[in-house]
Amino acid sequence: MPVLEGKPSKDQDDQSGLPKLPVPPLQQTLDMYLNCMRHLVPEEQYRRTQTITDKFQAPGGLGELLQKKLLERKEVKANWVYDYWLEDMYLNNRLALPVNSSPAMVFPKQNFRAQSDALRFAAHLISGVLEYKCLLDGHALPVDYARGQLAGTPLCMEQYYRLFTSYRLPGPKTDTLVAQKSSVMPEPEHIIVACKNQFFVLDVVINFRRLNERDLYTQLQKIRKMAESEEERLPPIGLLTSDGRTEWAEARSILVKDSTNRDSLDMIERCLCLVCLDEPCGLEMSDTNRAMMMLHGGGKNKNGANRWYDKPMQFVVGADGCCGVVCEHSPFEGIVLVQCTEYLLKYMIGSPSKLVRAASVSELPAPRRLRWKCSPEIQACLTTSADKLQRLVENLDMNVYKFCGYGKEFIKKQKMSPDAYIQVALQFAFYKCHGRPVATYESASIRRFQHGRVDNIRSSTAEALAFVKAMTDKKSSLTDAEKMEKLWDAIKAQTNYTILAITGMAIDNHLLGLREIAKELNLEKPEIFTDETYIISNQFILSTSQVPTTVEMFCCYGPVVPNGYGACYNPQSGHIIFCVSSFRDSPETSSDMFVKALVECLGEMQDLCQICNTQAKPKAVGFQRKC
Repeated sequence: MPVLEGKPSKDQDDQSGLPKLPVPPLQQTLDMYLNCMRHLVPEEQYRRTQTITDKFQAPGGLGELLQKKLLERKEVKANWVYDYWLEDMYLNNRLALPVNSSPAMVFPKQNFRAQSDALRFAAHLISGVLEYKCLLDGHALPVDYARGQLAGTPLCMEQYYRLFTSYRLPGPKTDTLVAQKSSVMPEPEHIIVACKNQFFVLDVVINFRRLNERDLYTQLQKIRKMAESEEERLPPIGLLTSDGRTEWAEARSILVKDSTNRDSLDMIERCLCLVCLDEPCGLEMSDTNRAMMMLHGGGKNKNGANRWYDKPMQFVVGADGCCGVVCEHSPFEGIVLVQCTEYLLKYMIGSPSKLVRAASVSELPAPRRLRWKCSPEIQACLTTSADKLQRLVENLDMNVYKFCGYGKEFIKKQKMSPDAYIQVALQFAFYKCHGRPVATYESASIRRFQHGRVDNIRSSTAEALAFVKAMTDKKSSLTDAEKMEKLWDAIKAQTNYTILAITGMAIDNHLLGLREIAKELNLEKPEIFTDETYIISNQFILSTSQVPTTVEMFCCYGPVVPNGYGACYNPQSGHIIFCVSSFRDSPETSSDMFVKALVECLGEMQDLCQICNTQAKPKAVGFQRKC
């Protein structure tokens, strides 16, 4: 049942057919950098940055040397920026994974009438995972083709092959993304089931036979029963994975001193994925509450310990119908997560549960509980980890809002890119709340290239600022037609930057490459990278991402800086889902305030479009759609 668009290819994981990521011209990147930052820093600071940049790119200077070295690196590497980017974006980051790094896909609320319904859902979901894994193992997954800007280009498929075969290993200074290579005699495949903060090994292949849905259901029933045994219950070790990466690395180094713990860690680190059977969280099942439960599990007193955050795919099945996927972000991007989860949800809708009411007749070996030996040191670590997770839970300020005024169809009728339009609306909303523009991140896929991941679309353009100032200045004498022209300028600037980013010509990866190659050459950090403007350019107070879906679900994540917002959006034909996050301990931010401003801005932009189009074409009628 192929639901991924594209044509099957035997060798779609072979990257040789795709071009290599280009290294942009040095002067082009530095000119764009200055252009991106001019309106975000004071004039005096900008002039200083201009002087530093001129010196950096002077003939025979440091910039030329570093550029030459990057070009040499491009010749010998499949992707010159990949390692630098992975370390900078994820592996060197010491923050805890939940909220700060790991995004989640939130499924529609399920109506489980009994515990058995949740287990049936989990068994059906695991069957879908095994089907999808078969497609991956047989290299039968259709190749993705680009949509949106420059549609039709084949995309790198490498990320898909890390969905069920990788693991993020914590380290004292930097983490390691471990990719499992299949051995000649692979061990039976297994998943880990988390239930009541305990971990169980569920073999999905027994005697060379893949378990069917009925068998999986039987095994899940056994796990549920084993988890309920009070005297067998072990400490909630999963909490350690929710801590800062250095703290978890230290705790792990204590754990591995014992052979029982080493065996348990090995089973978790080599599993296909986790299935987390959650207890009811006791909250109303609103979109916002379900999003928060996916991101952090509600902390130590709810399901926060029923996780293992280092594993890329954790499928959450809550007894109260709160379901979704939490993903460790370093192995793959959001679109890969979407394609996989859409396949699973379509599989579950399209292939009725093959479960018969009776329990499995075949005698299956009982799933095995993972054992832990906990020293007083580990007990102390667990207490600290639990407290930190609780603080994170209480700090997250989330608002999931379904905007029903219109969706991407209305925007397309204006002959505008829906993504560019929404990005301008986000700039407008931030300015309305805070009265200033800030460095903004929008992820742009560079999967057109070998081993391509993402670069950054810097949406806080001078043109967007001119538009939002025109819309917010009460003394402005600009006509609606002039404001509309400024909106078009902002949309065009955003669209042009998007095209540069997806074709490998944006500035963030290039600047990162220049900075890191200088470090490799043991040079003193170039002044351009110690300059205050560069530091500000990397503080993404607004971190945004479009994650569209064709199945009813949505993506959410936390902010990336203490005083920032995470803004994920899912444009549909007649509505747009926005997931806005911030931290309560920041006096500057409020997710409710931002959403309120965003709704107003989307309304004002629609009014402007309708007025100007009506003036241009008297018979044109704008439309409003109710959810």
